[in-house]
Amino acid sequence: MDATSPLPEGISMVIEPRSRDLGGFSVGRILPYAKRRMVGPFIFLDEMGPAEFAPGQGIDVRPHPHIGLATVTYLFSGEIRHKDNLGFDQVIRPGDVNWMTAGHGIVHSERTDASTRAAGHTLHGMQSWIALPADAERTDPSFHHHPGTTLPCITKDGAQLHLIAGSAFGETSPVETFSPMFYLAAQLETDAILPLPASGQERAIYVVEGTLSVNGSPLPTKRLIVLDDTDALEFRADGPCRCMVLGGAPVGERHIWWNLVASDQSLIDQAKRDWEAATQTGFPKAPFTLPPDEDEFIPLPDGP
Repeated sequence: MDATSPLPEGISMVIEPRSRDLGGFSVGRILPYAKRRMVGPFIFLDEMGPAEFAPGQGIDVRPHPHIGLATVTYLFSGEIRHKDNLGFDQVIRPGDVNWMTAGHGIVHSERTDASTRAAGHTLHGMQSWIALPADAERTDPSFHHHPGTTLPCITKDGAQLHLIAGSAFGETSPVETFSPMFYLAAQLETDAILPLPASGQERAIYVVEGTLSVNGSPLPTKRLIVLDDTDALEFRADGPCRCMVLGGAPVGERHIWWNLVASDQSLIDQAKRDWEAATQTGFPKAPFTLPPDEDEFIPLPDGP
């Protein structure tokens, strides 16, 4: 399948990531997309790397605010240290889940530890934002770390799926979510069939590595395959393959600006004013205070 080929029946869209530079570190921005803003509650999806960092290099995402969403980081290689203004300080490693609920407001940073930076390292993973339903978007912020060993592992005919969040195939992740959804990391052997959660909810597959075919037609790697509401599709691995399977029930349209998500534009406008005021007055009060031992921050971007 190439850019000019008709899409197989049952596939509504194929999205190619756009490269974005996050201060010397490039990511593939998958969602939001001009013609497809969300899939279920997923409003933001990046593939980070794979990137090789020489000794002395790493990532330094300075403290910044979020509202109205939950973030989830899932790594294939490398590690990142998360710090937030609730006092949580947690290194995430491959297979683990860091789930941060921003609610009415949180501030966090993401950095490479000094020891990892000194040695040189690789980094590869997925960063996702989940829009909270309207009745939960002003909830209190929280953070939860879940080791990979606590996540359900589902094995089906050569496919191994780790349930990052939500429910699928009769299993439920220990990660607390706020609306019906599923998020799975799948490893497929050659000729394995990729099982999909039942139709009736929005669904998509992101092909991270390897080649996947649908009803015998090869799909390109590094693409988000958005599905119609059908079960008449068979996804088979042409060789060893890694994919992410995601989706769920829609939560309604959302406004998104910078790191802020809301069902009502006025909530974003207020958060912008609050962050600007906090940066000018030394972060005197919640929700926009700095994480412990942090004195840097990302200023409010210019523009509307």
